[in-house]
Amino acid sequence: MNSKSNTLALAVAIALGLPVASAFAQSSAQTLDTVIVTGTRVADRTVAESQSPIDIITPEALSATGTGELATALARALPSLNFPRPALTDGTSGIRPAQLRGLSPDQVLVLVNGKRRHTSAQLNVNGSIGRGSSATDLNAIPIAAIERVEVLRDGASAQYGSDAIAGVVNIVLKGAGKGGSLAVDYGQYSAGDGNKYQLSGDAGVEFGDGRGTLHVAGQVSDQDESNRAGPYQGTAPDTGNFPGIGEKTFVIGDPRVQATAVSANSQFQFGDALTGYATAAASNRDITSFAFYRSKNHNPLTAQFYPDGFVPEINQYSKDRSLVAGLKGSTEGGFNWDVSYNYGYNKIDFHTRNTVNYSLGSSSPTSFYDGALEYTQNVVNADFSQALDWGLAYPVTLSFGAEYRQEKWNQSPGSADSYFGGGAQGFGGFTVENAVHSDRHNYAVYAGLEGDFTDKFSAGIAGRYEDYSDFGNETTGKLSARYAFTDAVALRATASTGFRAPSLAQQNYQVITSSVDSSGVFTQRGTFPAASAAALALGSEPLKQEKSTSYSLGLVLQPSERLYLTVDAYQIEIDDRIVLSSPLNIDPNNPSYAGNQAKIDAAQAAQDLLASLGVNGVTSFNYFTNAIDTRTRGVDVVGTYSVPLAASSLDLTASYGYSKTEITGIAADPAAWNTFTALAPSRIARDERGRIEEGYPKDKVILGGVWKSERWDIGLTTTRYGSFSNRPTSGAANDQTFGAQWIVDVSASYKPGERWTLTLGADNVLDSHPDRSIFANSSSGMFPYSNYSPAGFNGAYAYGRITYKW
Repeated sequence: MNSKSNTLALAVAIALGLPVASAFAQSSAQTLDTVIVTGTRVADRTVAESQSPIDIITPEALSATGTGELATALARALPSLNFPRPALTDGTSGIRPAQLRGLSPDQVLVLVNGKRRHTSAQLNVNGSIGRGSSATDLNAIPIAAIERVEVLRDGASAQYGSDAIAGVVNIVLKGAGKGGSLAVDYGQYSAGDGNKYQLSGDAGVEFGDGRGTLHVAGQVSDQDESNRAGPYQGTAPDTGNFPGIGEKTFVIGDPRVQATAVSANSQFQFGDALTGYATAAASNRDITSFAFYRSKNHNPLTAQFYPDGFVPEINQYSKDRSLVAGLKGSTEGGFNWDVSYNYGYNKIDFHTRNTVNYSLGSSSPTSFYDGALEYTQNVVNADFSQALDWGLAYPVTLSFGAEYRQEKWNQSPGSADSYFGGGAQGFGGFTVENAVHSDRHNYAVYAGLEGDFTDKFSAGIAGRYEDYSDFGNETTGKLSARYAFTDAVALRATASTGFRAPSLAQQNYQVITSSVDSSGVFTQRGTFPAASAAALALGSEPLKQEKSTSYSLGLVLQPSERLYLTVDAYQIEIDDRIVLSSPLNIDPNNPSYAGNQAKIDAAQAAQDLLASLGVNGVTSFNYFTNAIDTRTRGVDVVGTYSVPLAASSLDLTASYGYSKTEITGIAADPAAWNTFTALAPSRIARDERGRIEEGYPKDKVILGGVWKSERWDIGLTTTRYGSFSNRPTSGAANDQTFGAQWIVDVSASYKPGERWTLTLGADNVLDSHPDRSIFANSSSGMFPYSNYSPAGFNGAYAYGRITYKW
């Protein structure tokens, strides 16, 4: 690239998605010149030259707050990312999903060093954002290992395959053969709970006379639970799930977590044209979240075990492993190749502790093994690229490749005591009958062409064909272009089609769990595969792929040397979107059915139908379905401004994200479901529609600044989370819109020398909380805040950190 091209590229950077916006502003020049590996096959493409919106999140931004979680750090840096902190949602409380641009968490693809990251074995089936999704667990990756995170805010299925509908998150690991750091953190919420201790670090070494590098990183943390439950304000004390009037017995907040994570990133140069590389990562997390309280009168046996009632504890032990190994090289003629093997594995063992199985009587254990979920991924990938001389000012890059992927998802049963009869209270074990051993494979071929055709204009085209063994094939494509009118104004645009394959978990998960619905009624909810006899009897159909069409248009303005402003608008339409149907309540003794003989008869008929198929004890029923079409429209705005001072500098950023999702179509309920129409008007009830359309903030503003001098770094960030709404199944009278919330984060770092840094900070320093739920939606005051709250509901968090670098 010549200097003129670089200048133009600098002007285009933000229109093409530059975020230098982070939790605290970073230098524009640092990210504009970063060579990216996401969204392009061109070897030397920088952020400034990208044809799609690319956010670069630096390690300084990731560590600029008190969190040790990657997903939380990204949510504080990106206005388009939402990462709420739900409680009382079984496994989702411990392994939480993140959503990009208001879409489902499984509609964003995660890469590590440009290679597909495996998804979590967890399936989110409770009433939280991301209900029905099986997403990648971002928090399994230690922040200390990360060189930067590239976030492609654009559809990219034609380049990467399934899941890349909302965008791509590519985590680039540190690979330097020298340097390192060690940090010790401690933090606590202002309420006096949620204490967190963390030790993290990384180090690089060289070997083989400098031809090889190895960079290792690790993180060990211990976090206590937090609790923001309110006192019971109802009128039925010490019954069912209700404690005494005025008592606080629920545990509603962050889980208790002990976590370790390590990674190694290495490469070895065998010769000028041949390099080997390998990346390995492992993490273990012991997570304890909490179920609904059971009063001392919950059952005649309760007082024998727990005279004051009890809160069951749901324990998840998540083992995550990954390995990528490959060879890459080039020829004198400019032909580049990269062949790799990619292994990923996640296993989650479930236990229910501090509980009882009433069906076992006075001999019941108080701790149970509930079974396990496992996901395994094996990928073989070959990428090729060749620079073509078409007589233009710059070469045109042809890229092509092939990929084979095998996936497995298993659901293993727990001990017999965990599911016998009514099962362990809080979380019953997976039964032998519900055991699943599923697998599939797919292959893909893809090609692309990209180039700078003039100093002002560049464009690209990509296509991909994939064939899956379980549902069929899909072809996707993408067009992209950018044009720089002047050094101060540039325009870019993309158009693409995409898809997401139904996950093995969505196709095969089956379980019966206890929960309390939005009306406060205790249920035994059964979730069954769409292809099972029970689901088919209620009108299910085999799952098929989701299909998307995306458009985006971006504008960059550079009115002065140090000021950049971008505006990126987009539209994403998704057909046959996979959702978990709303529960069909089939309990003839449900209090809301009292006096309505039609509902009682319909509920009994549904139970009799399921009993004839061997399904007993279920009072609520649902399954996955391709039932809705959606359209998401939004805009991202990013501005950066750098102010050089005499002996210091001030970097300012402002970013804004807006997205709105509308359900544009709902498939008609099948005749079998309509047989029980007296019980439920639709498979997609109002609470699920509300969760998809209004359960996340439609807009988010981040205003950040950092002042840097030789000894001090002082940062201040203000984030405004827009309003969101809750539509409970109990009816429109209890709908609630939660107002916007402002969060202020501050930190001050002092560097007494070149190697040491001492940091004190506070996240949410003003102790802001979201609006409280109205009484009708609060389970008689015990659940004071919504699980949808994008900033959580724990309040202020103060922390300190000591860092040593070499």
